[in-house]
Amino acid sequence: MSTFLTETGTDSNVTTVSNEAAREKFQTYLAKKGLRVTEQRLAIFEAAFGQKEHFTAEQLLDHARAIDDSVSRATVYRTLPIMTEASLVREVDIGKNLKYYLPNADNNPQVAQVICMDCDKIFEISAPFMEWYGNTVSSKLGLTPVSQRLQVSAHCNALKQTGTCKNLN
Repeated sequence: MSTFLTETGTDSNVTTVSNEAAREKFQTYLAKKGLRVTEQRLAIFEAAFGQKEHFTAEQLLDHARAIDDSVSRATVYRTLPIMTEASLVREVDIGKNLKYYLPNADNNPQVAQVICMDCDKIFEISAPFMEWYGNTVSSKLGLTPVSQRLQVSAHCNALKQTGTCKNLN
C-alpha cells in the first residue's frame, strides 16, 4: 500500500477549528441525526483529528483502537460518512479502490486536491473560487449545488527531468 502524504496550501482567510469546537460540532450533528454519542464514536473522532496526514479507514481503525480497544471496523466504516457529511473530514477518492480522509481542521470545504501519480503524494490547496463556480454553473441550469470537488492527477516534473523526486522514498 502506498503512503499518502499531505501538503496543505495556506490561506490567510481560513480559520482553524479547535478540536473542542469540532468535537462539539460532531456531537451536535449526531444528535440532529438521532444518533447516539458513544465512546467508540468519540474515539474515532479523536483518532481522526489526531492525524496530520491522509489516512484510510483501516488506518483510522488502528488509531481508534489505540484509544478504545472496543472500536469495531463496522463503527469506523459507519462513522466516516457521518463525519464527511458534517464537514469534519474531507474524503479523497483517488481511484485506486481506496478512500483517504483528512480532518477538515481549517473548516474549509473548498479544497483542490493535486495527486502526484509518481510518488502518490496528495497536495491540498485552498480553492475559494470553487463555491462561486459551482453556484454559477448550477444556477444557469436551474440547480443548487450539493457538493463538488476538484482533483488533479499530475506527474512530477523533477522526476521527469532529473530522474529523482524529493517525495520518493
